[in-house]
Amino acid sequence: MRVLSVAFPSMPVGTALGGGAEQILSIVEQGIVERGYQSVVVACKGSRVAGDLIESTSLEDHRHTIRHVLTSYPVDLIHFHGLDFHQYLPDWEMAMLATLHLPITFYPESIFESGRRRNLTLNCVSRSQADSTPPSRDLPVVRNGILTESYAPAEPNGFLLWLGRICPEKGVHIALEVAHRLNAEIIIAGPVHPYPEHLDYFSRQIKPLLDSRRTYIGPVELKEKRSLLSRAQCVLVPSLVAETSSLVAMEALSSGTPVIAFRTGALPEIVDDGETGFLVDSAEQMSQAVLRIDHLSRAHCRQRAVARFDSSRMIDAYLALYERIITRHLANACAPQENL
Repeated sequence: MRVLSVAFPSMPVGTALGGGAEQILSIVEQGIVERGYQSVVVACKGSRVAGDLIESTSLEDHRHTIRHVLTSYPVDLIHFHGLDFHQYLPDWEMAMLATLHLPITFYPESIFESGRRRNLTLNCVSRSQADSTPPSRDLPVVRNGILTESYAPAEPNGFLLWLGRICPEKGVHIALEVAHRLNAEIIIAGPVHPYPEHLDYFSRQIKPLLDSRRTYIGPVELKEKRSLLSRAQCVLVPSLVAETSSLVAMEALSSGTPVIAFRTGALPEIVDDGETGFLVDSAEQMSQAVLRIDHLSRAHCRQRAVARFDSSRMIDAYLALYERIITRHLANACAPQENL
């Protein structure tokens, strides 16, 4: 089996690069190769893959590059990961899968219509995402996973940690407010992308809350991220949107670090309330939960994460889904066509 994985045109693929969708693509693609299958990836320059990388420079170039790959390689299935996948679907009768990494409302309604291409399968990354709107409720669910062996517990240093993209919907200001309320040290780590709304949010709502004990250290490399996750007292996830998943929460738990998260989206599917962290509904409740974090076992957090979030489960699930999609496509292709 040869799989063509197609990334979002402007984000590099790699376990330490891009966003969540790019990290998942990287992990799945590496698993495909490790299990003896063939892999081709269409992604932007700077991507790191286990199979063959075919670089693309733009959305328009994506269309041409995908066609080039299909004429150069015997591909059995295309797996799309980008939000805009519907803009570069090739006009080929072959098995295709698109993973919906973002909230269902981010995608055009047309991709869910009954008349959409029968050779295209959609899948969700959490049960809450699949249940969020009627068009997605019958879609298969393959839950995200991470390389749990890449994370390890360490002695906590007592600081709180927020990690991710600096933008309004991630609730960074709430994490800082919690730290001020408790007079606690917090480290904020992650990129501020050059979008006007994100830059304005950082300038108006984040920067005024920073001081000697509430610090912003910018984007971090993978090695530093692992160190921060393992040494934090806990990780705060005060997301203001229904998260479809949370790789940061999985990574924290794999590091033995409890997570305190808002009770939104898929976060209740990741955090076991009262066991591996706490689910809360406000900044005040988050502050109270921080004071109870030492009652939780970091060893138990690590054990639960390895059992539930290891990437091998996700890779096996995708390979099984690939086989079903390819088999169904071949059966449909061989079925006699009705005369109209």
